[in-house]
Amino acid sequence: MAKVLMYCTAVCPYCVRAEQLLQRKGVTEIEKIRVDLEPELRLAMMEKTGRRTVPQIYINDQHIGGFDDLAAFDLAGKLTPLLAQ
Repeated sequence: MAKVLMYCTAVCPYCVRAEQLLQRKGVTEIEKIRVDLEPELRLAMMEKTGRRTVPQIYINDQHIGGFDDLAAFDLAGKLTPLLAQ
């Protein structure tokens, strides 16, 4: 199963939707980095991704983006093969 990392916060509805989509695709483990608990991690996320919003999702060290990007990746048929790696 693919390695999934997600920068998130506790009250982000898009984070919840991203997690639900990934779970529907069979992902059982998501490494979560809570940027609301440790603000310096948000700065690190912003430097790494160039974005300031959450979620920011990585699959196998590939930056996918936010929830909308994840959903578009799925609709394009690219998510399932990537998760199978």
